[in-house]
Amino acid sequence: MASNFSGVLRLTDLDDFITPSQECVKPVKVEKKQGRSVAKIQIEDDGSYFQVNQDGQMQKLEKAKITLNDCLACSGCITSAESILITQQSHEELYKVLRQNKSSSGEQKVVVVSLSPQSRASLAARYGLSSADAARRLTAFFKNLGVHYVFDTSFGRAFSLLESQREFLERFSRKGGDKNVLPMLASACPGWICYAEKTHGDFILPYISTTRSPQQMMGSLVKKFFTTQKDLEPQQIYHVTVMPCYDKKLEASRPDFYLSEFETREVDCVITSGEVLKMLEEEGVSLNDVNPAPLDTMFSNVCGEELLCHAGSGSGGYLHHVYTHAAKQLFGVEVEDITYKTLKNKDFQEVTLEKDGVVLLRFAATYGFRNIQNLVQKLKRGKSPYHFVEVMACPSGCLNGGGQLKPITDQSNKELLQHLDSLYRAERVSTPEGDGRVAELYRSWLEGVGEERAQLLLHTQYHAVEKSANSLTIKW
Repeated sequence: MASNFSGVLRLTDLDDFITPSQECVKPVKVEKKQGRSVAKIQIEDDGSYFQVNQDGQMQKLEKAKITLNDCLACSGCITSAESILITQQSHEELYKVLRQNKSSSGEQKVVVVSLSPQSRASLAARYGLSSADAARRLTAFFKNLGVHYVFDTSFGRAFSLLESQREFLERFSRKGGDKNVLPMLASACPGWICYAEKTHGDFILPYISTTRSPQQMMGSLVKKFFTTQKDLEPQQIYHVTVMPCYDKKLEASRPDFYLSEFETREVDCVITSGEVLKMLEEEGVSLNDVNPAPLDTMFSNVCGEELLCHAGSGSGGYLHHVYTHAAKQLFGVEVEDITYKTLKNKDFQEVTLEKDGVVLLRFAATYGFRNIQNLVQKLKRGKSPYHFVEVMACPSGCLNGGGQLKPITDQSNKELLQHLDSLYRAERVSTPEGDGRVAELYRSWLEGVGEERAQLLLHTQYHAVEKSANSLTIKW
């Protein structure tokens, strides 16, 4: 199961997570010094730990609890931490809520599903459908199970792209006086964020964009805007996202996205494309046989959600949109076509804007852990030439996420990725600046809550995690 997580989260050479040796996974007897005497630790058949004192008396010890917030999803403790993760965030948990809703007892939840374009492309490829057709059939499938609303996360991504553009311009205006302001590093990938927080801490965090990912933009929109439209409290909604990546489960569990006042998370459960396929199989349903239904909208004056595509990479197009916006706003250059220059490998590409032989902007897309390592080392040596970097933990980006469906027989990974890319780009291309729904929300919702509140709704913060003491990795 560990292979489902991004490579960045499966590192084994870090010392900032608990890495139990075989001796402490299930020890039979452990001796612990208490001053000059020695106390023995004994484990019973049921897994209980007891301290055996010199007088023979046994004292049951409390088990240590590791939550998702402590977990790097590394291969050292993936089995114990992942069992918690699968229990708390899986399609089984969604089924549990749907069953509770159908029973007469208990509080009813309004179930909302936010569907990512990468996931719908993955499921569309499996069933030989267009991405739009797959989205509408998935909408009907979920609603037949008891889901109340199904949204497309491209709406949340439009907010994420706009805020990234604005943040970059603000950082660029400060680049002369603040050495840690550029390059701005994209923050939509939770695998990359988790790695940055736990391995490079305070050094790297100032460079990372504070803009929320599309998933957490949807979390904010569903629990803080949509609730007001429906006269609901945030805890009355059970919000599920369908994502191409297991790392998104870790992102949803971050304390920053927990609404303590209402005791609920902005995203209650994350399921992957593969888990949706499992649901279809468990229900004995082929997506081809489901009658399509329109996606929902957050606006009462719009009949159905139109599926849109954003230009650029299959990971959201952050480089594309920030680059074209910055070129126009900063230098008055209208960029129609972007020419990417491949450097060491296909997952490290560069884009430059030049005028009279002078480089005005230099952007890069850096995917996969090897390229991320190279980027970080350049930053530490003061050798990074970039103004912005789109960073993703998975090679080939989000379309190749660990939660996506694997190739079928006689299909290579490369062929599948090419097919996913064509499905992903099939919808009408939209610019976030030209999305009237987004502009309406900025006027009607965000301007009304004040600048500080709007910042909180659309941005987040990161936290350096101190490396664990060596005592955590000692052998008993």
